[in-house]
Amino acid sequence: MKIYYYVHTGHRIGLDRFRRASAIIKALKGIDITLLTSDYRIASVAREYGIEKSVGIDVVRNIANIAQQGDKLIFDSPEANPIMLEDMRNYFSTFIRISDEPNDTKVSNEFLISPYVKGDGICHSLAIDEEYFQNFKKDINISYFFGDDDYEKDLEKHFDFINGLDLYLQLGFYYFFDYEDMLKEKFPNHFEFDDYKEMIQRTDILISASPQAVLESLASGGRPIYFQREDYPQDFIPLFETLHIPIIKNYDKELLHKTIKLIKNNSYDNYKRVDNNCYKIANFIKKHLNL
Repeated sequence: MKIYYYVHTGHRIGLDRFRRASAIIKALKGIDITLLTSDYRIASVAREYGIEKSVGIDVVRNIANIAQQGDKLIFDSPEANPIMLEDMRNYFSTFIRISDEPNDTKVSNEFLISPYVKGDGICHSLAIDEEYFQNFKKDINISYFFGDDDYEKDLEKHFDFINGLDLYLQLGFYYFFDYEDMLKEKFPNHFEFDDYKEMIQRTDILISASPQAVLESLASGGRPIYFQREDYPQDFIPLFETLHIPIIKNYDKELLHKTIKLIKNNSYDNYKRVDNNCYKIANFIKKHLNL
């Protein structure tokens, strides 16, 4: 009987779920888990993020080509419809689902991890690597992270959104080579993809469309501003509102500049008081996997 952990990733999706998975797997400390990703590229370098076993499977339906009936699965993806989810609950001896949906509900033959839902068989928590919960020297005033994916080159289409800001650009994982070269030329101050962790640790004000980056920034003592991309779900907005994280929509440049100007007046919730411990999730998973 094997344990698998599936995350939805890709050049139109980004790596938020992968970053969350790496934090959880790290907290599980050596348990034999095979990470399944929906693209091969991130699977090929997963070892650099502390994940010993990783396989790219292209589409969610290919999970059954890897796993056998009776195995155990941690599932972090919005891809599956209700019928497919029920099939997986019946196929795996233990099915643990991770959800960001504010109005989600747990069914009887699954366990749920959620920042919104509470109850029996539910772990009410967020997954952020413990390494971000430290005191860091914030020697970079503003960084901008559009996301790990930008297939339509929307960052370029909306340069005006960040015009006039003296900022560092964080490059994404799935950017085209020619696109990346252009961005490096336009933004001499930038972070390579591999410098992501350093960017989070050093940046005071982070403007980002990545919910995971926003949470990691807040945990590290930064002052994040969440930019809601048009192609991203809005599941994190209620959570960010409770954490007093400013939210920008529709490339509202005027609101962005105003938010930055007045950010010292913003009362960010003390993230360390939020029920976010990755080890709480790890203990929940261990309990229900009978480890």
